Amino acid sequence: MSGTGSRGTRGSSIGGAKSYRDEAVVLRTAKLGEADRIVSLLTRHHGRVRAVAKGVRRTSSRFGARLEPFTCVDVQLHRGRSLDTVTQADVLAPYGQVLVADYGLYTVGHALLETAERFTEVERETATQQYLLLVGALRSLSRREHDASLVLDAYLLRSLAVAGYAASFGDCARCGETGPHAAFNVSAGGAVCPACRPPGSAAPDPATLELLAALLSGEWALADAVEDRCRREGSGLVAAFLQWHLEHGIRSLRHVEREPHEPPVPLAR
Repeated sequence: MSGTGSRGTRGSSIGGAKSYRDEAVVLRTAKLGEADRIVSLLTRHHGRVRAVAKGVRRTSSRFGARLEPFTCVDVQLHRGRSLDTVTQADVLAPYGQVLVADYGLYTVGHALLETAERFTEVERETATQQYLLLVGALRSLSRREHDASLVLDAYLLRSLAVAGYAASFGDCARCGETGPHAAFNVSAGGAVCPACRPPGSAAPDPATLELLAALLSGEWALADAVEDRCRREGSGLVAAFLQWHLEHGIRSLRHVEREPHEPPVPLAR
């Protein structure tokens, strides 16, 4: 769908006003007054921004339906003191159409959006890599290219790596001794050798660490072939690693559908 109105180039000014255009994913929305919404957007070039979408809750709004979570849009905004204003929005990819129709995909999608927001807490700070990771994950999820849990874990691992918290699944995270190693410790940064292994470290199946390494590097043929029990064990390690570095977990993860699995492996902080 296309809207009406003039277009500006990214970062340009139109008629003396500070307007700019960018690609963005809608992360969340909140009601404002009787007809407006505050929209949280992760943009490709301007980081995470919050903007007012005026009149979008009216049935006559020309772009209200285009500013829903999961939607990738080409958006034009006018800079404001605290909140920008959306002046135009065109849909680039309506990922939400598929995700909201499937509860499993929907819950994973919300975990993706919440994670993206947590990793871009400083508004207007460029986060192009996080944006590209999110778009890639939403695209893969909506096309059902891989198991939804694998897409989620791959996204979480790569987002952590972009933020400077890359986990090691081969060489020792502490001393760098060549792996593979049998132990995994969240606080140490991943796989650890016998000499560096802290008390209480987990001892996951070697195939689980191979899976997580494959998800981090994008080796999908290997990841898709791994057994379900290793996928479940890997998801537990990823969630623990994420919670350690964020201090507070991603709330949406508790709603993600996981198959019944063995009791979690104890992970020492």
